Amino acid sequence: MPAHHRRKAATTLRLSIAVLLSAVVVVTSLVIPWNNSTPEAAPDPTIARTPEPPTPTVTQATKRDVYTCPAYSGIDRANPLTNLYRDTFTWGTSAPYQVGNGKGDVDWSVNPYQNPSWYMWLHSLRWLGKGIAAAEKGDRRALARVSAIARDWVRDNPYSWKKNVGAYEATMHRTNVLICLRQATLSGLKVAKLPLSYTWLDKALQEHAWFLQKNYSGDWNHGTDESIALFGIGCTLGRADLKKIAADRLTNAIKTSIDTQGSTNEQSTAYAQFNYSLWGRASDVLQKCGVDPGTTIKARRRELAKWLALATNSLGNLHQLGDSEVVKTYPVEGTVLEYAGTLGKRGIRPTQRVGIFDAGYIFGRTGWGESRPFTQESTYSIRFGPSRKLHGHEDHTAVTYTSRGRDILIDGGHSGYKWDDWRSWAKSQFSHNQMTVLSTATSHPETELVRSSIGATSEFYELSDSLGPGIDRKRSVLVLKDPDLMVVLDRGTSRSDEEYQTLWHLPSDQKVRVVGNSAVAQAPGDGVKTTLVQVPFQQETTPIKVATGETDPVQGWHYRTIDDRKPSPVVKFTRSGRSASILSLIVPSRSNAVVAYTTTQQDNQMIVNLIVDKVRTSIAVSPDGTLKRLK
Repeated sequence: MPAHHRRKAATTLRLSIAVLLSAVVVVTSLVIPWNNSTPEAAPDPTIARTPEPPTPTVTQATKRDVYTCPAYSGIDRANPLTNLYRDTFTWGTSAPYQVGNGKGDVDWSVNPYQNPSWYMWLHSLRWLGKGIAAAEKGDRRALARVSAIARDWVRDNPYSWKKNVGAYEATMHRTNVLICLRQATLSGLKVAKLPLSYTWLDKALQEHAWFLQKNYSGDWNHGTDESIALFGIGCTLGRADLKKIAADRLTNAIKTSIDTQGSTNEQSTAYAQFNYSLWGRASDVLQKCGVDPGTTIKARRRELAKWLALATNSLGNLHQLGDSEVVKTYPVEGTVLEYAGTLGKRGIRPTQRVGIFDAGYIFGRTGWGESRPFTQESTYSIRFGPSRKLHGHEDHTAVTYTSRGRDILIDGGHSGYKWDDWRSWAKSQFSHNQMTVLSTATSHPETELVRSSIGATSEFYELSDSLGPGIDRKRSVLVLKDPDLMVVLDRGTSRSDEEYQTLWHLPSDQKVRVVGNSAVAQAPGDGVKTTLVQVPFQQETTPIKVATGETDPVQGWHYRTIDDRKPSPVVKFTRSGRSASILSLIVPSRSNAVVAYTTTQQDNQMIVNLIVDKVRTSIAVSPDGTLKRLK
């Protein structure tokens, strides 16, 4: 590489470590192939090659102590072999960009889109996947090109590369690519030992092993990936010491990464699903290279499968919580996920309808399709528990809700890992369905589930936390079946005047009209509407506000994926002062159904009498926040 390229690489990207600690796993968690299928091979052109000393051919002896080359997180699909011959790289929705001179000499300092994830995945080398797959099948030209690019990275990024954030964060992924390249070299050349011209590859793996030993990220998916990669080097190079270090880390990490109830420490449903796959690979990797994985991984994954099934909404997606795109639940055969992921078409129906998890999750549903179609059930999530960390958001007390075959209340979503106003909003309390206080925008509360009660046709929960000194918040949630609806009571107190807003985020296809104390949301031509009502309780109501697609400040958006942001209406119920009492009804119904209510007083309780499409029900609201279904 030209000297000016190397100088640029040394000074590139003054990015925070924190950004890339998160960025490093986003693509992996969302697009990693579940079956680890081998990428499609490219055409097999010929290329002249410098003669090398003969090496022994591979025998057909039974393989043992092998490390399986993992897939390339889907990045290889956007980087076909023809692009590799032009030193062209693309990631996400970015346009292809020529990062080298067309001969495998890459400028590793480039970041044309100023995107930390783009830069990190460039340094991961996973974009070489198609070329490595072709090389494995004997394509000498492909082998020459991917080897040239990989060797160029090694040459231009001498150990230790820790000062280069992109190179640092990509280490575990790049390690696997180098192992895959080593395997492809042996297979493609039909030899049992690396030719002398490839000794740089083993040296690079040894440097990566040293780095992974000295820079362990901890007991979360990043550290798990690192341990697997370190074990892979040990298995590949016959280093029992590396295998032991990695296996010991995995043995300890599983107890933190997945708890005994099946919750992960990521605070994200998409990352929970990724962890299910990742720990399955960890177990497989250990076993195939002669190490007993023990029983803990299997047991924790079994509980995580149950967790993921409960976290599946009636549309077959995981409730969008934390750094999660909208992702389908994967129907793992032979587990409860098979039923959840196929919308009840295959597998054994789960028996648990509501799950309350100490890590801060409540998942509930009206059923699993026993008496009505799976997609017509209502499902919900509620967040509480420890304060935000890793891939979590400021979503405590927030709810999501599906009913009648569609999303009713949504989360703001996941904007990616570029720190800007969009990511600040997406992670904040203002992108979730909760009561917010403007002055506590940066708070990280721990939230307690004070009490809960599960019945045949209703569930009640009360949550409590402190958003700041002297600012306390309580939320009571009552979820009903037949008619399916939610009743939510938010109460807040503060030492000084505050602005309290209960926010209800609606899908991007909804149009909202306000009628008095109600907001009616419906997609044009849809047969389902959502009626949101603020009922006076201990305080007078104020005019309903609706925000859609606002940018100063950011409000009223939904990220279905990090590349798919759409304006989405947010209904606001507002109070000002030193206390707030906001009683909300969220009622999904047929578009032409009558939704009406009256209130009466009975002793010290307010009774809300509801009519939803001719079905009558009554709810008692007590001064202490208790919500109870009467009929």
